[in-house]
Amino acid sequence: MKRLLAAVGTVIALSLGVVAMVGQPASAATLTQVTNFGNNPTNLNMYVYAPDTVAARPALLVLVHYCGGSAPAIFGGNGRDFATAADRYGYVMVLPEATRSGHCFDVSTPQALRRDGGSDSTGIMSMVSWARTRYNVDPARIVVSGFSSGAMMSNVLAAQYPDVFAAGTAFSGVPAGCFATTDGSLWNSQCSGGNIIKTAQQWGDVARAMYPGYTGRHPRMQLWHGTTDTTLAYPNFTEEIKQWTNLNGLGQTPSYTDSPQSSWTRTRYGNTGTQATVEAVSISGTGHTLPQAGMLAYAISFLGLNGSSPPSSAPPSSSPSSSPPPSRTNVMLVGGASGRCIDNPNSSTANGTQMQLWDCHGGSNQRWTHTAGKQLTVSGKCLDASGRSTTNGTAVVIWDCNGQNNQQWNLNTNGTITGVQSGLCVDVSGAATANGTKIQLWSCHGGTNQQWTIRN
Repeated sequence: MKRLLAAVGTVIALSLGVVAMVGQPASAATLTQVTNFGNNPTNLNMYVYAPDTVAARPALLVLVHYCGGSAPAIFGGNGRDFATAADRYGYVMVLPEATRSGHCFDVSTPQALRRDGGSDSTGIMSMVSWARTRYNVDPARIVVSGFSSGAMMSNVLAAQYPDVFAAGTAFSGVPAGCFATTDGSLWNSQCSGGNIIKTAQQWGDVARAMYPGYTGRHPRMQLWHGTTDTTLAYPNFTEEIKQWTNLNGLGQTPSYTDSPQSSWTRTRYGNTGTQATVEAVSISGTGHTLPQAGMLAYAISFLGLNGSSPPSSAPPSSSPSSSPPPSRTNVMLVGGASGRCIDNPNSSTANGTQMQLWDCHGGSNQRWTHTAGKQLTVSGKCLDASGRSTTNGTAVVIWDCNGQNNQQWNLNTNGTITGVQSGLCVDVSGAATANGTKIQLWSCHGGTNQQWTIRN
């Protein structure tokens, strides 16, 4: 643990330099400590930052500090760009603070590595619950980010609470569960040295064991690591990629590779957009000193913190529209993650037939009309939320048109399709991209498996 504390010394010094140079934010909003926020078995401190103008339905960022750090240090230092963006976009920040000796987060003990296990993650989730109630947080836009020890915690939180977090970013971390110990120690030298190597399936199973029985979606994840990191060795980067691609049902072959900056190699898995299912950025010649200048801008975009809910003081017209556009006739609905179309299997006319993804071919069973009454019709039938259900996982089917609100759909300007009755998003099950993948309803979370392009 001393090695991790020593490694962040440079980061802490840089953070203090930023504080001295930048000073306090121009707005009156300040980082504020919150007490009595709920179950807190390991005596964490909670800090919250709410900008002067909070969005009507804000996103929530949980920002977790490095070993030896504190909430004020990360807020005013190398996490400062997150706070500046919060002022602009109106989202709320929760900053947990470890109080044990060394100020490192527990990602090692058995209690830490199971959902509601009674260690640090339990206290952090109490903070999330408090903030959700206090600020009317959009449940589909709860995200987490962390540096070093905080990156390890980000991976653990996303694995334990995949039904809460939509996405995460981890700067210089290790896979969830890699730091596990059985002797009460918070340090695992085998993991820190990059010596724990598993298959993608094995890493996925380690994470799944933290929330047994869960079968829903997992968060999108962005991973960052320096190639010369000797504190949390670089092989951990590959192991993180294995874990998160497996959890999201993806293979190990990138869908896209580029170099946003000369020393960076970025790979994307599942799809190629800004909010890829998994994104991994390797920084050549860099050690345990992340994040560096400019990196948080990429994280903010990946997490969706620069999108859709405007501040409550903004004109109503700036909100993403939930009203249908002018009637669209005979168009295809193309998935943002897959590039495939919403398809009525075999041009079925049977009530209850569930829709699927399929290669776009322009046939009549992929041609939809969005009517003035907000119906989506194909093959003489209406798109329907099965059984008038409003729960996650509800099948999206076709049925005889009846004018009820479970057959009414908003085609939104942010690319989502939402049910008028449920408010849920039309979603590709498991964020898969293969032909035959079923279409369902799910809480809106900003993922590309919930984004659709209208194509003639």
